[in-house]
Amino acid sequence: MTKYSEARLYADPQRAARRIVKIASTVEPVLDGRLHVELINGPFLFKDKGSPAEYGAGMALANERGWLTMHESGTYVRFTPAGADLFA
Repeated sequence: MTKYSEARLYADPQRAARRIVKIASTVEPVLDGRLHVELINGPFLFKDKGSPAEYGAGMALANERGWLTMHESGTYVRFTPAGADLFA
């Protein structure tokens, strides 16, 4: 890292995935436990200043770890039992 660049907080997909799951835990679910992704990616991208690539890597890891499942349309996610246990 040069002295002119800053380390990216969410460059580590593990950290990004945990932040995404934490944001998702604050979202009020709608029909059948659906969490609209814009209520998750908005805070991650604009409040936390994560990049789209960091969001994508974090969401993929959260899905891979079985914390969240994304609908094939990409418009909403749901917590899995494993993901819900992170906040129990």
